[in-house]
Amino acid sequence: MVGNLILRGLFVGLVAGLLAFGFAKFVGEPQVDKAIAFEAQMDAAKGQAPDEEIVSREVQSSVGLLTGVVVYGTAIGGLFALVFAFASGRVGRLGPRGLSALLALAGFLAIVLVPQLKYPANPPSVGDPETIRQRTALFFIMIAASIALMIGMVNLGLGLKRRLGTWNATLAAAAVYVVAIAAIQLLLPDVNEVPQDFPAVVLWRFREASLGLQIVLWAGIGLGFGWLTERSQRRQFPFARHVLS
Repeated sequence: MVGNLILRGLFVGLVAGLLAFGFAKFVGEPQVDKAIAFEAQMDAAKGQAPDEEIVSREVQSSVGLLTGVVVYGTAIGGLFALVFAFASGRVGRLGPRGLSALLALAGFLAIVLVPQLKYPANPPSVGDPETIRQRTALFFIMIAASIALMIGMVNLGLGLKRRLGTWNATLAAAAVYVVAIAAIQLLLPDVNEVPQDFPAVVLWRFREASLGLQIVLWAGIGLGFGWLTERSQRRQFPFARHVLS
């Protein structure tokens, strides 16, 4: 059972990765090209030669991007299937599609949106190479804290459900999560390394594209996995068709 779920998750993650690649290729890559052009202009103004490319820009924007996004999506899909298997039957009386959508939303919030509110994605030429380790460490600290608090929020909500009811318990747990996240974001240092002359529109569009890529990926996994799981259950248990519909 779990093995089938994992295979399904890997497959859905791969397909979602392909969709996300298409989005990144046509929406995100033009902003990357603009950022690289800005960096080249700044180097030329300083009389510096551009850095030698270890991997050509053409490869980066095609095979490299495809490989990275598909591998990432497939890995997320496999992990998503494990979380789905653990949460099934433990989070209310949701069907496969409802549970899958809920888990995808929670994963997107905890892993993508909340960390990017503190440390948003930046295009090439933004950021000091000497601080990349520090910035990477802060970003992963934010992700780890967000995931831990999301798990705590779910457990708190389930614990309060009997006393407060589903709706009030959910609101109370969500409020605790928001307050705790806000406190952590205030405690962690800010990172502000965007050059003053960097085009604001390019920066904004790049961050939109980065967030959009993640939305496509997580929506694809959540909707696709739920649909395939429900379809599989209907085939195995035809008598439950009216319950799942």
